[in-house]
Amino acid sequence: MKKVLLVLMSFSLLILAACSLEPPEWAKPKKKGNLEDIKIGLSVSTLNNPFFVSLKNGAVKEAKKQGMDVVIVDAQNDSAKQVNDVEDLLQQGVDVLLINPTDSAAISTAVQSANNIGIPVVTLDRSADKGKVETLVASDNVKGGEMAADYIVEKLGEGAKVAELEGTPGASATRERGKGFHNVADQKLDVAAKQSADFDRTKGLNVMENLLQGNSDIKAVFAHNDEMALGAIQAINSSGRDVLVVGFDGNEDAVNAVKEGKLAATVAQQPELIGELAVKAASDVLKGKKVEENIAAPLKLMTKE
Repeated sequence: MKKVLLVLMSFSLLILAACSLEPPEWAKPKKKGNLEDIKIGLSVSTLNNPFFVSLKNGAVKEAKKQGMDVVIVDAQNDSAKQVNDVEDLLQQGVDVLLINPTDSAAISTAVQSANNIGIPVVTLDRSADKGKVETLVASDNVKGGEMAADYIVEKLGEGAKVAELEGTPGASATRERGKGFHNVADQKLDVAAKQSADFDRTKGLNVMENLLQGNSDIKAVFAHNDEMALGAIQAINSSGRDVLVVGFDGNEDAVNAVKEGKLAATVAQQPELIGELAVKAASDVLKGKKVEENIAAPLKLMTKE
């Protein structure tokens, strides 16, 4: 009996000792305020667009400044690939995720995967429809759409017939820029045609060619980004028509086109600043600081005047 009691006591002591042991270093959560060895996972919708290249550069620059590493993946405008990319980043043990969604609905499952293992998520330029996101760092896309419509009304007057080149279906930027544009256009302009060109320059050219053939009296075009706007200009020039074009982003090619008088205007964002602000927000989250639900980067309407 005594032997049995001794065995039981020894076993109990072992359990107590085991319970007092600290977990291995890799299993410990990052200490608040200590950002050493932090790895950021950055998923970009496409690096084939200069806007998102600038966004990535801003994030990398700020991360380097703070001593953090960044692992970058390019979804190539493929929502399924982006979900897989994010899952891979989680497997690599990133400490925080920065996601620029290709599709706001499709990315939700990946955001929820991060939520399930306690990895904070910050979205850039576009939101996620579901899952917990610490903050969205973006321009006020609704306001930008309104700015574009107001400019067209100012230049052409009320009632002018216009076309709209929409971005990727399902992207929050597409919804929000369209909403802002229609807030004004539905009251003061005649939106004769609209079609998606997936934020792509070549598709913008092809879609614009089709719209011009079916709508001979279009006087202006609002494109949800500069890449589509620049494609639209190519189609318009080939047709010999005089159509005012307004883009959105303020990328280098678009700014040059505005200076040359080819593009009437662009609602200019600051993509590098968006990347920078996203890393700063991620840093604050890791330090345990509270961040705003939305962090806005200022917009500016760029024209030749």
